[in-house]
Amino acid sequence: MVAQTSDGHVLLVKKLGGLFAIIFGCLLTAVGVALESGGTTFVGVLLLVLGAGLLVLKIVRRNERSSPP
Repeated sequence: MVAQTSDGHVLLVKKLGGLFAIIFGCLLTAVGVALESGGTTFVGVLLLVLGAGLLVLKIVRRNERSSPP
């Protein structure tokens, strides 16, 4: 059963934003390591952390609403 939320668009943006941040983070990290560019690697790792954080926040928020009192 799918729960209806009033802020469904926000949750969708967090999920998609997190996935895109992880994908671009992986790409930038790989390019940064291959080219030995510290700045590019740092931005890639930062995007990876940001993407993972967004997905974790989304999962935690979903679990708080579905847990019984």
